[in-house]
Amino acid sequence: MISAALPVLYSFRRCPYAMRARLALAASGQQVELREVVLRDKPPELVRVSPKATVPVLLLADGAVVDESLEIMLWALGRHDPEGWLTPQSGSRAEMMALVAANDAGFKHHLDRYKYPQRHDGADAQAHRCEAAAFAARLEARLDAQPWLFGEHAALADMAIAPFVRQFAGVDPAWFSAQPWPRLQRWLAAVTGSTLFGRIMDKYPPWRTGDPPTVFPPAGPDIT
Repeated sequence: MISAALPVLYSFRRCPYAMRARLALAASGQQVELREVVLRDKPPELVRVSPKATVPVLLLADGAVVDESLEIMLWALGRHDPEGWLTPQSGSRAEMMALVAANDAGFKHHLDRYKYPQRHDGADAQAHRCEAAAFAARLEARLDAQPWLFGEHAALADMAIAPFVRQFAGVDPAWFSAQPWPRLQRWLAAVTGSTLFGRIMDKYPPWRTGDPPTVFPPAGPDIT
């Protein structure tokens, strides 16, 4: 049995927003009750907690709701940040958050229209790929003299942005691999090849009312 006071996380394995929330929770060691959601068949409990019904959503023990992925990351890391994700080695925290904001606004806008042009009236997939590539080149430049975006160790920006770059790379892997972004490609491989990333991408069955609770991250060896 798990504690009734454990926060509840509604998540979807492949959603990049949910990925980054799980990354921060796992890195911080903050356990939650994980409820895997099927987006085409959302449980009514999720809709009641957060009417916009997007993932991730974190329901805290006191009834407070955190329904923005970046806020979930900050909540988890604010409680415990053993890897120092909130303290970048180079640059400031404000600069780090500004880069994440650029990802969440411009890059994500173009990524969606490159990956799913049929969902956006009049979208030109190639034009949006070109715009998204400009952000990828910006990341490549940041990685010129350091292995991570803000120094010699990973920080929040790396883990907040990597799931979206992973999605970008996955639209046309051959094209992405052929781009002049060797540092970005190594960086992405370092994130997605890590034990931490592997653990947050474990598969779970869709949650249904009455299911026994699933604790995340699961107990086990250090995953950071």
